[in-house]
Amino acid sequence: MADHVSSFSGDIRKAIFPAAGFGTRFLPATKATPKEMLPIVDKPLIQYAIEEAKEAGIGEIIIVTGMGKTAIEDHFDTSFELEYFLKQKGKEDVLKMIRDISNLIHVTYTRQKEPKGLGDAILCTKNLIGDEPFAVLLSDDIIDSEVPAIGQMMDTYNRYDGSVLAIQKVPEDQTHAYGIIDAEEVDDGVYKVLDMVEKPRSNPPSNLAIIGRYILTPGVFECLETTRPGAGGEVQLTDAIKELSANEEVYACEFEGDRYDAGDKLGFLMANVSLALKRDDIREGFKGFLRNLLDTV
Repeated sequence: MADHVSSFSGDIRKAIFPAAGFGTRFLPATKATPKEMLPIVDKPLIQYAIEEAKEAGIGEIIIVTGMGKTAIEDHFDTSFELEYFLKQKGKEDVLKMIRDISNLIHVTYTRQKEPKGLGDAILCTKNLIGDEPFAVLLSDDIIDSEVPAIGQMMDTYNRYDGSVLAIQKVPEDQTHAYGIIDAEEVDDGVYKVLDMVEKPRSNPPSNLAIIGRYILTPGVFECLETTRPGAGGEVQLTDAIKELSANEEVYACEFEGDRYDAGDKLGFLMANVSLALKRDDIREGFKGFLRNLLDTV
């Protein structure tokens, strides 16, 4: 992802990172390793999303964890033994990188006791968020952009003073895999949300799919408290936002950038290849390998 000096202003100080799911689509790799810690090249999924939030000027991170997720906490904590080892070996560049991770941003953790869906995970943070708007970033979605995607959404929030959903146009035959909005465009790439349908089986209202970035007003917590669990006993965030939109305006931002669904095996591989090709230290060797590989397929 491109380096970006934060130039965003406004009221968004906190961001939530739900990380309590089982990651069943990546079993057996996720049997003992949190899905959020799977690497894109040499950096875990969740770190990409947290760096995006930091680049946008967000200073406080809340990670919602569950059983078996201590590796996430360890990753962003200080590792005295590793730092000592690296210092003794004279590996100052690697030592700096490890220390930079520990000092990346202020992180608070809370637990989701049962895997009851994204909406429930957000509700677990109510007391930590308080009465202020906040961001939500799903680390499954890797967004490579010049300007952080969540920062683009913060600009939309500052202009329209309402909750903002990240959206992307998808082929109609893929709309069944997303929450889809019905909306009217109010500016270039900005839409006022009229309705939302979670994974429509037929007749989607548009091809504008909700992607894993949100800016939400605190009113969503009241909606989450009354949202009934849906399929699988999960509380759907989309249902709560739909209820919220009945009382206040909700907008959608068609962000600029390349998005990879790293929660899917194919998307995960695509993210690895794409971001590896942007790395100065491995690009040329990797390109040569890919060329040779393609010649033999």
